[in-house]
Amino acid sequence: MLDIVIIFGYLAGILALGLWSGRHIRNMEQYAVAGRSFVSLVIFATLSASFIGGGFSIGNAEKVFLFGIVNIFALWGFSLKEILVATYIAPRMDRFVDVLSVGDIMARDYGKAGKVVTGVFSLLLCAGIVGAQVGGIGIVFHVFLGMSPVLGILIGCGIVIAYTTVGGMRAIVFTDVIQFIVLAVAIPVTLFLGVRHVGGWDMVRAAVPEGHFAVPGPHFPTLAFLSLFLTFVLGETLVPPYIQRLYIGKNAQHTARGTLLSGLFSLPFFAFTGLIGLVALAMNPDLDANLSLPFVIREVLPIGVKGVVIAGVISIVMSSADSFLNAASIALTHDIVKPFAHGRVGPRRELHIARATTLGVGALAMMFALTIRSVLDILIFAYNFWAPVILVPLVGTLLGVRANIWSFAAGAAAGIAGTLIWNATLGGTTGVDGLVIGVFCNMVAFAFVSTFTRRAPAGRS
Repeated sequence: MLDIVIIFGYLAGILALGLWSGRHIRNMEQYAVAGRSFVSLVIFATLSASFIGGGFSIGNAEKVFLFGIVNIFALWGFSLKEILVATYIAPRMDRFVDVLSVGDIMARDYGKAGKVVTGVFSLLLCAGIVGAQVGGIGIVFHVFLGMSPVLGILIGCGIVIAYTTVGGMRAIVFTDVIQFIVLAVAIPVTLFLGVRHVGGWDMVRAAVPEGHFAVPGPHFPTLAFLSLFLTFVLGETLVPPYIQRLYIGKNAQHTARGTLLSGLFSLPFFAFTGLIGLVALAMNPDLDANLSLPFVIREVLPIGVKGVVIAGVISIVMSSADSFLNAASIALTHDIVKPFAHGRVGPRRELHIARATTLGVGALAMMFALTIRSVLDILIFAYNFWAPVILVPLVGTLLGVRANIWSFAAGAAAGIAGTLIWNATLGGTTGVDGLVIGVFCNMVAFAFVSTFTRRAPAGRS
């Protein structure tokens, strides 16, 4: 009973904080970037809370349970990506002090068409990843509270939709800071107590197949491992919620420092969540792998501590879901609807549309969660909507590469074609994901057309 009181008290507190923080939002800029006033430590906390969702926690423990620590090393591709962004992209963000979305950045070089296409792919990606996080909430509610996953999804998603709709980015940042503190304590405590429950690290090693400690491992030979590593490097690079974190800071220095801290923090955090999967394997080899993290929490933690840690797991999932839900509504409203409104959508009306579309995006996310069971597989599936089409031209604009709408179109077409053809032919036999091939095809076509065409002025956004 104490654990249940802690869990629902925490959820009520997060909901109240989110609703309270959105009291004075009056326009889309406040809703999307919250005044661009945050310092590096806040950016560090909110960015970390955003990307460490269900896939990188529950999903990571599941994959390590099944395949070994090779999945941790693959996830460090994501950490490398954050460090590279902090080094090469974040210091340049002072050039984009007036943008609200990824589409605004793309419109500078690729015009209205580039903005709308980016909005469409942003919406697809964000809805898929919200589905992954919401699915994680369903698992947590089912395992710990005995609810059906569907009911858990409805409750968890309902809370996220409520405070994200009302409070926008300010609500997300405030709740992210609290959620980050909870998860940063909860996961290491769970691993420590889990290892102690088994009898120490030597007992864990003795109970786990030796192949689980090989990198590359028997389940992921060298080529497949490199492909998975690159998938995590490329898949979520500069996706809308992370781009938003790059322009909510006071200046580029704060942004770069917060991003770097987040990338460094992810290295041990991914190891902690993955090693919990090995603890679960040592405790119960017949366990449903998707329940690895919840199983360890349920079996090894004392009353009271268990409630706090469960709240931490819920924090992991909610903190990612709210960011992607907010980014999806901004993409739909600001990058898709507004460009076709011909000036008829003012700041207040745009804010109302953004809040209204949050409900639709939340419903779409629940469809993802209820259709595809494995949390991490949802993330990898959603990646296919983003990197092969948007990543290369977006990086080009951020780095100041001279390009135009023709290079954008050629790269996007090559990226989609490369991904689809590879997955339909050689993808299943080589272990190389089509995302990697799609990004490479986009890069080649983008560079070729950019080199041999004259830079055309961007259309009005």
